[in-house]
Amino acid sequence: MDRVILRSGRPTHPVGDPAVPAFREDPVETRRTPLHAEHEALGAQFTDFAGWRMPLRYDSELAEHHAVRTSAGLFDLTHMGEIVLTGPEAGAALDFALVGHASAIGVGRARYTMICQADGGVVDDLIVYRTGDQEYLVVANASNAAVVFAALQERAEGFDTTVEDKSTDYALLAVQGPKAVAILEGLTETDLGTVKYYASYPTEVAGKPALLARTGYTGEDGFELFLDPADAPHVWQALLEAGQPHDLKPAGLGCRDTLRLEAGMPLYGNELSTSRTPYHANLGRVVKLDKPGDFVGREPLAKVAEAGVEAKLVGLKTESRRAPRHGYAVLDADGTPIGEVTSGALSPTLGYSVAMAYVPPAHAEPGTKLSVDVRGRQEPVQVVALPFYKRNS
Repeated sequence: MDRVILRSGRPTHPVGDPAVPAFREDPVETRRTPLHAEHEALGAQFTDFAGWRMPLRYDSELAEHHAVRTSAGLFDLTHMGEIVLTGPEAGAALDFALVGHASAIGVGRARYTMICQADGGVVDDLIVYRTGDQEYLVVANASNAAVVFAALQERAEGFDTTVEDKSTDYALLAVQGPKAVAILEGLTETDLGTVKYYASYPTEVAGKPALLARTGYTGEDGFELFLDPADAPHVWQALLEAGQPHDLKPAGLGCRDTLRLEAGMPLYGNELSTSRTPYHANLGRVVKLDKPGDFVGREPLAKVAEAGVEAKLVGLKTESRRAPRHGYAVLDADGTPIGEVTSGALSPTLGYSVAMAYVPPAHAEPGTKLSVDVRGRQEPVQVVALPFYKRNS
């Protein structure tokens, strides 16, 4: 799950034409994270995103991107929403509210899932952490946190559970990259080698209580740290210091989008929306039609699972550095529009432009030759399997 975190909107800035959200540079009333002073001291360029004043970049988005791929990047993700369900029927309530099987998650483990409308359209994609026998932490995207909270409250009616918006109780940091373990291991007594992917552990980091989770939204190994907001500046500084020998860089929201795009991870508002089901985005695996009981969207989703989709999310590789952008038309061999690009960028890691797009299943086979209308010019593209990039380990 930002996971980013950049999860909705249109591209507006020039680094490889990434399909990042519509950042606004005009001064407006926005919330600031507890790390705002630290970001200012590092010379961050800020942007308004989902009601928060967030660092877009500190120096170079390209340098920050490469740092995450080769060493590590440090992100402030405090804009994410945290919703806590407690009580004897918390798991059952989530089983009904979400497409996943939350009650089957073991204590200390996490699962990627989605909350859908009654018609099967995606409201948001989420990570659910089971933090106790009768307690779950649901992490929602910043732009959808209020909507998800309201939906969970409504869907939990009749279940013996309490649903609380705890977003202001948490700061969220992420250390992502191949050197994340080396950076963190001196700051916690937890044996990081035993922390499994999509697992979480209550521990201390730099002497402060934290929920440490091996999750992320970059395609690299890494950790997300849920902290008391008052402790966030201390832990941030400790991570920067511990990361100096490992070339750790603070990283903003800008590079986060090219990282997740290379890793083939969907962005809400681009690849995911209420007009598409999880099956359209090749994420039907998160829909647990075999779990006991009913859940919101079950019948329409079962029909899509049986009948198939009219448009499928694919990867596109270009033959030039001109990046297809969100909303650009995908054309067949005759030049007829058949689909639409959802995200596109010049890949800093691969050196060529990539994109994700929805096209009819008949045109979704890897190797299929298509084109994209890039500002009136047909740029040849080839359908390729996702993800574009996958780490070695």
